[in-house]
Amino acid sequence: MKSPIFKLALTFVLVSNISFAQTNVSPTQIETILSDIATATSAERIKNDITTLVGFGTRHTLSDTISKTRGIGAARRWIKSEFDVISKSCNNCLEVSYQRNLVKQDKRRIFKDVEIVNVLAIQRGTTFPNSYLIMSGDIDSRVSDPNNAISDAPGANDNASGLAGTLEAARVLSKYSFPVSIIYVGLSGEEQGLYGGTQMAKVAKEKGWDIIGVLNNDMIGNIHGIDGVIDNSTFRVFSEAISPVTSEKDIRRMRFYGGEVDGPSRQLARRVEKVTATYMTNLRALMIYRLDRFGRGGHHKPLNDAGFTGVRIMETHENYNRQHQDIHVENGIKYGDVLEGVNFDYAAKLTAVNCLTLASIAAAPATPTNVLIGGAVQPSTKLKWDAVADENLLGYKVYWRDTTSLQWQYSRFVGKLNNYTLKNIVIDNYFFGVASVGENGAESLIQFPQGLIQK
Repeated sequence: MKSPIFKLALTFVLVSNISFAQTNVSPTQIETILSDIATATSAERIKNDITTLVGFGTRHTLSDTISKTRGIGAARRWIKSEFDVISKSCNNCLEVSYQRNLVKQDKRRIFKDVEIVNVLAIQRGTTFPNSYLIMSGDIDSRVSDPNNAISDAPGANDNASGLAGTLEAARVLSKYSFPVSIIYVGLSGEEQGLYGGTQMAKVAKEKGWDIIGVLNNDMIGNIHGIDGVIDNSTFRVFSEAISPVTSEKDIRRMRFYGGEVDGPSRQLARRVEKVTATYMTNLRALMIYRLDRFGRGGHHKPLNDAGFTGVRIMETHENYNRQHQDIHVENGIKYGDVLEGVNFDYAAKLTAVNCLTLASIAAAPATPTNVLIGGAVQPSTKLKWDAVADENLLGYKVYWRDTTSLQWQYSRFVGKLNNYTLKNIVIDNYFFGVASVGENGAESLIQFPQGLIQK
């Protein structure tokens, strides 16, 4: 039995871990827990994990799978063993497995048939086991030639940092239990064509997973930018505005009623920014209104392509000399993604942001659905939505903001009403949304209205 991280002033039943699913708790419980989580990640553990991953020489998708010490096979077996250790420490609270997919040779970056293997650890939700939050990091690495599976490709920052962060998040959050399931996953085949994420999206569709959101961590450890800037106080959150599965009808609706910057992935990005501003010191999230870097992609993309909510979290200032480079020195410049290019304290801070985001959402009731809005040519704005079925629901919070604001600015708790009128708040001047609030104080993601209230 694990020791509790905190004690509640009110009655609280402690089992094998700390549960968010109690009804007899203070509304400020979530704030206490998130404050603890904000400082729970360890730069030393992240350093050790990155060092181990670098020690496999190369983790190229098509590298050695037999050796016990070198190649992607050894790397993924070690990742699974780490998840197993973490699970053992929380009374087997993680379901650890491989997710396999055979990819045939193509003419681009798969020069032979290869098995793409993801490594998953599922922390099953206590109330909504088929609702998932996902944190991912990439297993594979590469050098200048994307088809060079032999040369040393340490991949220290790209992307042992994101994978180490995912392992560390599992260590931190497995001390708690949540109503919603969390998946910690190492994805393979990113450098060869986003194959691991594509496979996960396919499995999620086939199994009917309700994915609330995906946090893809790809390069969270570099603070020395190619632009000469050294910055350990900001990071970027990339999010798409409109899902590829958005219908033409919805796009036409956005033209008249708004919402083109309020897709689900944007709401997830706003949550990342909010928990960072609230709980992290000397760290600021920069919301980038773009799927990914200009013309580039990461492993959240195939999940976005399938219609799932997802964002990319990464450093602000990249150093291209350390990405996809053979290890060498040229004109006095060091090239290669080696261990010395990673700032472990910074990686620990960005990992903490992931933990805060995951915990704050996993502890909350489901997001309201069928949110409708009305109030054209009227002095007040009306909202209505379907009631959320959750015995731990405290009520709902209505949000609004200036149309040019990045973040939600104003809110009003309305209890368990599932319709509400904001008197003398003109619909033309703001954007609106609704969130569910649990008795523990945790809030769901905010839902933007999907339609109009019919008279």
